[in-house]
Amino acid sequence: MGTNDSPEESGPGPAEQPPQDVPPQDVPAQPAQESVQAASPEETGRQRLASGLWPPRVSRAQLIVALLLFVLGLGLAIQVRSNSDSSALRGARQEDLVRILDELDGRTKRLEEEKQALEDQRRELESSSNQAEEARKQTVEKERQLGILAGTVAAQGPGITLKITDPTGQVKSDQLLDTLQELRAAGAEAIQINGVRIVAGSYFSDENGGVAIDGKKITQPYEFRVIGKPQDLEPALNIPGGVVQTLEKEQATVAVTRSAKIVVDALRAAKQPDYARSSS
Repeated sequence: MGTNDSPEESGPGPAEQPPQDVPPQDVPAQPAQESVQAASPEETGRQRLASGLWPPRVSRAQLIVALLLFVLGLGLAIQVRSNSDSSALRGARQEDLVRILDELDGRTKRLEEEKQALEDQRRELESSSNQAEEARKQTVEKERQLGILAGTVAAQGPGITLKITDPTGQVKSDQLLDTLQELRAAGAEAIQINGVRIVAGSYFSDENGGVAIDGKKITQPYEFRVIGKPQDLEPALNIPGGVVQTLEKEQATVAVTRSAKIVVDALRAAKQPDYARSSS
């Protein structure tokens, strides 16, 4: 009876012992494990993307689509470049645009007239009872026209007289050439400058205080005799920024006179070709 054998005095019971199945050191390790598990799907996605892109797997349909897209892009690039080249007129002055439009209208009108004349000749040849005689007449007329253009025969008709007085000597050959080109663009058919007949091969040069045409020196005042339609020739010279204004900036005096009859009588010698012969 002297010893206490009751279970209550022998020590703490099983209920008071700490749990042994979950160690305390395992609890803080859970967040790190979760982060590793969250990072693993991202690495797997990159690997899948890399494996899908390389090596490339291109089908025939994809190649055709790529080729069509390349051709389309090339066509668009060419179109953009052509548009940028033609957009130079956007920066032109209003008077320059007016001059260009007038020249285009004049050329279109002359081409229409030439077309109509050729069609009339064709109808005359087809309807004529004596086609050989009609063909001979047209050949003679064509020879006369070519002689006027070549400067081998004299010509007369309506036109203008253009006189340029240059007291300061500032007008050069290039400005006279620009005047000639403007007259040609306006429909001039025969031109004579200070006794020199202008033909397709005429050239201008500066020479000792003056200007030379085809090697023949001329001095001011420079007088142009021009056969053509006066209603087209004079406005072409007087448009804003045109020949008259350009010459007046050089302190030159320009006078344009319309006339119902202009005589161009300076002649050029007919040059016999060295090698070319008629094939007929």
